[in-house]
Amino acid sequence: MTRTIAVASQKGGVGKTTSTINLAAAFAELGHRVLLIDFDPQAALTLGMGINHQNLGKSVYEALTSPVQLSAVIKEVRPYVNLLPATIDLAGAEADLMGEMGREHVLRRKLEPIKDEYDWILIDCPPSLGLLTINALTAADGVLIPVQTQYLAFRGMQLLLQLVKKIQQFANPNLKVAGLLPTMFDARIIHDREVLDEIRATYPDWLIDIPIKRRSAVADAIVANQSILEFRTNSDVAKSYREVAEVLANAS
Repeated sequence: MTRTIAVASQKGGVGKTTSTINLAAAFAELGHRVLLIDFDPQAALTLGMGINHQNLGKSVYEALTSPVQLSAVIKEVRPYVNLLPATIDLAGAEADLMGEMGREHVLRRKLEPIKDEYDWILIDCPPSLGLLTINALTAADGVLIPVQTQYLAFRGMQLLLQLVKKIQQFANPNLKVAGLLPTMFDARIIHDREVLDEIRATYPDWLIDIPIKRRSAVADAIVANQSILEFRTNSDVAKSYREVAEVLANAS
């Protein structure tokens, strides 16, 4: 059965796109078929997978706002991993969809014909709580929230959880919190440890207690258009993402 996970955070720079790329790599190692959806107009996921968004003929924008089917836009980027790429044009999608009937369900409807081709669909959401994020949450079975172990990121996570509750009430009653994933954690810093402890105390049932450590190799991997599992396959961060993938797979 296909699992659709929206990877979301209201705050940028918390490891959302990085986590999407590395979880896709971890699922692919398990032999699972993965569709990545770049739902952020900054197109970081598209760039991170080695696709030049400036040379794309069609992107997720056309698939959302015209009769173009998702299958006409999807690109194979790795064994077992396909990508629905984005361009800056996606920034205009919210305005274009505003007049649509059932506008929060557009992505869900578009996914129906191809959904069963994949074991996992991972949606990299924009760092906002607008219509694109609402579409992603309405299409998803679960939401994975990367939380940088910093106070402002923790506060932003709480605002996102409020939106998740509204989506559950009005658009997608089957949506669940797939997990809160601590990211960019440095155990040497007191503040990081304090925020992690606060997450553990406040959300013990949702926390995936496998903190992703801050490592320069993670950023280096993105620059090289690789996951950390490819770039530093035996690193502690690669091991952590493999463990997170196992947790998500076992929960499905």
